[in-house]
Amino acid sequence: MRTERFGVTDEGTPVDAHVLTNSAGTTVEILDLGAIISRLEVPDREGRSANVVLGLETVSDYLHRSPHFGAIAGRYANRIAGGRFILDGAEYRLPTNAGADTLHGGPHGLDKVLWQASDEGETLVLRHISPDGDQGFPGTLAVEVRYSLGAANELRIDYTATTDKPTVINLTNHSYFNLAGEGAGDVLDHLVTIEADTFTPTDVKQIPTGEIRATGGTPLDFAHPTPIGQRIRMADEQLLIARGYDHNWVLRAAKGETVRLAARAYDPASGRILEVLTDAPALQFYTGNGLDGRLVGPSGRAYRQGDGFCFETQRFPDAPNQPGFPSAVLRPGERFRSTTIFHFSTDRA
Repeated sequence: MRTERFGVTDEGTPVDAHVLTNSAGTTVEILDLGAIISRLEVPDREGRSANVVLGLETVSDYLHRSPHFGAIAGRYANRIAGGRFILDGAEYRLPTNAGADTLHGGPHGLDKVLWQASDEGETLVLRHISPDGDQGFPGTLAVEVRYSLGAANELRIDYTATTDKPTVINLTNHSYFNLAGEGAGDVLDHLVTIEADTFTPTDVKQIPTGEIRATGGTPLDFAHPTPIGQRIRMADEQLLIARGYDHNWVLRAAKGETVRLAARAYDPASGRILEVLTDAPALQFYTGNGLDGRLVGPSGRAYRQGDGFCFETQRFPDAPNQPGFPSAVLRPGERFRSTTIFHFSTDRA
């Protein structure tokens, strides 16, 4: 592992990039700002490496313009309706940053803070203390994220957290992938499989209705490998609301192993394959619907709608307000734990 200076914040605070490499030719660069995966170089079927995540070139862009590229989203990833929830009879109000709702922990969530980084062998450990009341959430939350890169091209993320008051928590990594390479154009030809038979439909504000609906017979059925673009423009209510895919799939329960396959993406052009394994109960599949050409990546090319996709392993959106969803409450004496693995390979035998 090596550490390089990436830039400085508006106040002049240094931001470092921590670089992990393996013998298979994969390199990942992680910032201590937001615990952001800013670069991830992976070989294709011919052994040629390319950066497969969307990103930005400056600290200022990540702080002020980024749609959560590569960051750890929290304290509560995804949406909380109305910027409020009730826990143990007390109401908590959060700053809103998605209309009247709170998205990814609020306007100054974990993606905007500087984490304390340490090198533990081949593992990068990032820690942060979020104080009681931070973005309206109760409890002092101690968060740790561990990144490790295995010889078999497995980028592993281990999350842990503790609190001194009852609170709610949902952590995820918000990388935008393009397996053809950052700046290569849209991902509509990528074939996606999601290990789920149901999803949580939303209302017009993209807040879950509380229903858990079967994917069969809908454009959200990815039980078999399907090009992202095959049905993305269908006149389906859920696709029209989100302007593409931006939904929470309920993953099939683990059978024996707690970490199981959740999703797979394959780019026929490069031969790259991404498999996502996790112990999380759900996965948000998002197709970069908000990209509008105003952001330019390291390639020098503008990012437009559909130029990347996200596989966000998670608890359910708006679970604090949805009694029918699995609980997202963390209490003193408990430890939040979650693991996600991004496994890269190619179609070359």
